[in-house]
Amino acid sequence: MNSCETLKNIEIFAFVGPAGTGKSHRATHVAKQNGIDIIIDDGLLISRGRILAGRSAKSEINRLRAIRRAIFEYQDHRDEVVKYLTKNPPKRLMILATSDDMIVKIITRLGLNYPSKFIYISEISTPEEIDAALRERREKKQHVVPVAKAQIQQNFAGKLVSQIRGFFRGRDKEESSNTIVKPLFSFNGRVSIESNAIIEMCRKLLEFRGHVKKIRDIDLDIYDDKIEITIELDLILANMSALSIAKTLQRRLRSSISYFTGMDVRRVNIRVNEIFL
Repeated sequence: MNSCETLKNIEIFAFVGPAGTGKSHRATHVAKQNGIDIIIDDGLLISRGRILAGRSAKSEINRLRAIRRAIFEYQDHRDEVVKYLTKNPPKRLMILATSDDMIVKIITRLGLNYPSKFIYISEISTPEEIDAALRERREKKQHVVPVAKAQIQQNFAGKLVSQIRGFFRGRDKEESSNTIVKPLFSFNGRVSIESNAIIEMCRKLLEFRGHVKKIRDIDLDIYDDKIEITIELDLILANMSALSIAKTLQRRLRSSISYFTGMDVRRVNIRVNEIFL
C-alpha cells in the first residue's frame, strides 16, 4: 500500500474556532470523546501529551511565519509529518484550526481526507468560557499547548510559563497535561498591510508571459484576515485561451497573496474587458 492509500484510510475530524477561544485547552477532552488517536495543532502532531512530529507555529519569530507553519507551507515540515502518518497511521485524526478554510488548506497539503465531522468550539464551550479565554489571550499573550511540559522544553523555542492539568486523569500523567507558553511572536498592537501594497503585489503577479495587455482596475474587499480581489483587464491570447489565462492568474494571485500576507484569500475575480489576438 502506498503512502496516499495509507493516508486515505485515516478518518479526519475538524475542531474549529477563532484563535484564543480555548481549542487547544479542550483538545484532549474532545479527542477522548470521539476516540481520536492523534491531534494536529499549530503544526505539531500530538498524541497523549507527546509530540510525534512537526514543529510548533508558536515557536516562530513572527506571526506571518507562524501562519505558514500552521498550514504546513514548508516542505520539510510537511514531509516529516506525512512520513510519520504513513508509517504509523491512526484510525482517527483531529485537526485544530481557526476556520473551515484553514482545515481545507491543511488536508490538501498533507494529502488527507475531507473531515467526516466538524466540531465547533461553540458546541463545546459556553459563551462565558469563550469570552474568558479570549480575554486571557489578549491580556497575557499566552497560549495553551496540549503537550506535557518535558516535551515542550525539548521542542519549543518560546517561553514556558506554566503547566496545567487537563480534563481527564489517566494512567499516563502526560496524557492529561496542557502547558502554557508565551510565543516569541507575541506583541502589543497589530500588524496591518496597506491596500496599496497588496494592489502592487497583484500588479507584479499579473505579469504573466505577456498575456496581460492592460490592467484597468484592481479592487480589494478586506475584512478581518480575509480578502476578496476583483481585477478588470485586457488580454492578449497568443497560444492560450482567455479562460486558461484567467484561471492561471486566479491560482497565481490566490496562492501568492495568501503566502506573502498571511491573509485568507477567499476569492479572485477576473473580468476580461477586451481580448487581442
